[in-house]
Amino acid sequence: MKLLLDQNLSFKLAHRLKPVFGEVMHVNEVSLSAASDQAIWGYAKNNDYTILSKDSDFLHRALLFGAPPKVICLRMGNTSTQEILECLQDKAEAITAFANATEESVLLIP
Repeated sequence: MKLLLDQNLSFKLAHRLKPVFGEVMHVNEVSLSAASDQAIWGYAKNNDYTILSKDSDFLHRALLFGAPPKVICLRMGNTSTQEILECLQDKAEAITAFANATEESVLLIP
């Protein structure tokens, strides 16, 4: 699985999620820290990444255009990086199943 973390998530998550999900990159690591959503979408699509974001713009884009790329949208509000990490670790099985599914384009994580 390849995850691309959006700017609204801590870059520290990428390293901590690698043991769970494999290849995890933050937009900062691929020179997209100031890029538009369209540029991030294009990068994810061209490089087979699933976007992980708290930004509903990616949710809307996924609903409009479908996959690829797939989008995981965190609906957690203001919360600590540690709480986000624990949530993603707890939901690892569902996230992996979503990434492997052929017909789904969006996963909402409350």
